[in-house]
Amino acid sequence: MLGKVSPDDLAAHVFQRQGADLESVLQGPAYGEDAAAIEVPEGTLVVSSDPLWFAVDRVGTLGVHVACNDVAASGGDPTWMTNVVFLPADADSATLERITTQIDEAAESIGVAVVGGHSEYNQQLDRPLLMMTCMGMGDPYVPTGGASPGDELILTQGAAIEGTAILASDFESELREKGVDPALIADGVSFFEDIGVTDDAAVLRSFATGMHDPTEGGLIDALLEMASASDASIEVDPDAVPIREATAVLTDAMGVDPFRIFGSGALLATVSAADLDDALAALQAAGIEAAHIGSVVEGTPSTLTLGERVFTEPVRDDMYQLWE
Repeated sequence: MLGKVSPDDLAAHVFQRQGADLESVLQGPAYGEDAAAIEVPEGTLVVSSDPLWFAVDRVGTLGVHVACNDVAASGGDPTWMTNVVFLPADADSATLERITTQIDEAAESIGVAVVGGHSEYNQQLDRPLLMMTCMGMGDPYVPTGGASPGDELILTQGAAIEGTAILASDFESELREKGVDPALIADGVSFFEDIGVTDDAAVLRSFATGMHDPTEGGLIDALLEMASASDASIEVDPDAVPIREATAVLTDAMGVDPFRIFGSGALLATVSAADLDDALAALQAAGIEAAHIGSVVEGTPSTLTLGERVFTEPVRDDMYQLWE
């Protein structure tokens, strides 16, 4: 089985086992929440951890941005990072050099210091595995689950940016065999440069009631997580969701849904109806593409309505079928 642990298993085996009950923990583990929030003397420390094992050629770049995105999507400024790098037993030093160079360059581009970690070889692995933890101060902390009926929903950048980049890099030969224009494949690879959402979050956090970073399961899972965390119902117009040309072509060629593959590179935010125009104008002024894609409505809690499709349970990311 590949993919996230189910919400039911998380509730049964994870969320009730959180160690010591400390008053300093403002936000602990919860379904859909991107990061923890801890009260410290200087304010609120936001912390998030993520694993990465796909996108072998760009795993270091992607690992940094995925972890930092979660801190940014929770209202924090990514500042410090630790990383654990597991390598296949037959990997050479050039593999470690490539990954650490990617980590260094991506972290420096965001202004994040790599302050520690661990690396080792493991004979059970056939590809590198990274475990990334990012930390930063965030005042105020912005949860995933802050939406209320009447709020409007904004999406920055577009659907499946991360998934498109992975398709273009990990499945380049398959795409060429299917007759996909090499220029579009190259365009898809360039999406690795668009994975970060720290700038998007910095603009939106002053308006947002909730923010969330789509990752595994794409927009569908991210929207459902927002609905569940907010105990609310969300309605989205699929035609309003920006989808880049390379994304549309590559996902069609590989038979995957752009709404349900890895979605880093986009940021979801709920804002009050009164703040919608100002939030969109602020994004435009910052040179960040964005669209108003839906609303938080009165209705059955923890429900996503995407056009004619209704979701009440998480989906399995379509990408996993390509690796099996």
